[in-house]
Amino acid sequence: MTKINPTNERIKRAYFLYLKEAKRASEASVDASAAAISRFEDYTKRRDFKKFHIQQATGFKAALAASKSERSGKPLAKATLNQTLAACRAFFVWLAGQPGYRSHLSYADADYFNLTEKELRIATASLERPVPSLEQLHHTLSVMPTASEIDRRNRAVVAFALLTGARDDAIASARLAHVEMVEGRFRQDARDVRTKASKSFDTWFFPVGDDVRAIVAEWVDERRRIHRAAEEAALFPASRVGIDATTRRFGVVGLDDKGWSNASPIRSIFKDAFATAGLPYFNPHALRKTLAQMGERVCRGPEEFKAWSQNLGHEHVATTFTSYGKVPSHRQAEIIRGLGKPKIERTDADLVEDFAVLLAKLRGGGDLKGSSPFS
Repeated sequence: MTKINPTNERIKRAYFLYLKEAKRASEASVDASAAAISRFEDYTKRRDFKKFHIQQATGFKAALAASKSERSGKPLAKATLNQTLAACRAFFVWLAGQPGYRSHLSYADADYFNLTEKELRIATASLERPVPSLEQLHHTLSVMPTASEIDRRNRAVVAFALLTGARDDAIASARLAHVEMVEGRFRQDARDVRTKASKSFDTWFFPVGDDVRAIVAEWVDERRRIHRAAEEAALFPASRVGIDATTRRFGVVGLDDKGWSNASPIRSIFKDAFATAGLPYFNPHALRKTLAQMGERVCRGPEEFKAWSQNLGHEHVATTFTSYGKVPSHRQAEIIRGLGKPKIERTDADLVEDFAVLLAKLRGGGDLKGSSPFS
C-alpha cells in the first residue's frame, strides 16, 4: 500500500479547492492536476513539498521521459509530458505563495518543470485531422437503420449533432424542453445541459438540409407522442439493459427514462454509424469543424460569420477561425495553385459585347442560357 504524507495531503486538498472554487476548474481538470502531482510524489517517494529542490524537478522530467504508457507500452507522448509538467508547475507557483512554504520555495523553482523548446513544439504541434464533408454525413444518415427505437435514437443523435453543432456532452444531457422545433432552436441551459465552462447560450439550427431537420423532428415527436415523455425527460434516453423476453438473454431491451451520465455512448454511436456507411471514424467534435468550414463558405460578411461563430458557442470569432476554421489541405492546394494563374480582367468593351449578344438573343427569341456572365 502506498504511504501518504499527511502534510502534503492537506496542502493538496487546499490547492484542489482553489482550482475548483477560485479558478472554476472542472472536475476533470482537478483530477488531471491531482494525477500529475501524485506522479511527482511517486518519484520523490512522498517527500515533503517544503524540502523541494530543483534537482527533483529535473530528475522527474528525465524519469517521465523514460516512462512508458501502461496501455500501449510505448514512451509517453510529448503532449502527455507537457500536460503533466504544466500541472506540476502551476501547483508549485501556487505553493510558493502559501504560508509556511514561502521561505522554502521561490516562484522560479516552478520554472524547472518544463520541456525544451524543441520538445514543446512537438507537444503542441497541431496536425490536420480529417473532417467529414456534408455529403458524407448525409450519406451516413441515409444508411443508418431505423427499425427499432434504439436505431431511431442513434440516427437522431448524429442528425442533432450536425443540426446544432453541440458538443457531445451537451447532447448527452439535453432534455426535451431544450429543443424548440418550430423556432429551430436548442437552448443550451447550463443549469441542465453540460456545456463547456458551464456557459448558457442559444443555438439556432444550422442550414444543413431539411432531411437532417426532419430526422430530429420525427424523433422529438416520437419522444413526446409515442413515448409520452415529459418535457424534463432526456432528449436521448440511455439504453435499458435486462433479460430479453424473446431470446432469454441479458442485453439491451429498450430505452431507459434517464439520459446518459457521460458522452461515451455517443462516441460509440458515431463509430457504428460511420462503419455502417463504409467511412472512417469521425468523432462528434469533428462535425463542429465541418460546420465552421461551411460557415466560411456561406457567410457573406463579418456580421454573418460572427452570428455563425456565436451559434457554435464561441465568444470570439478568432476561436472559430483558428481552432475550427482551418482550410483543408486539398482546398489549400487549390487556392495556392489558383493564385499562380493569371487573372482575366474583363474590360468595358467585353461587357458591351456581352450585352449586345444578350440583346440580340432577346430579339430573336433564342436560348439565353450561357449567353451572359450574369446568368
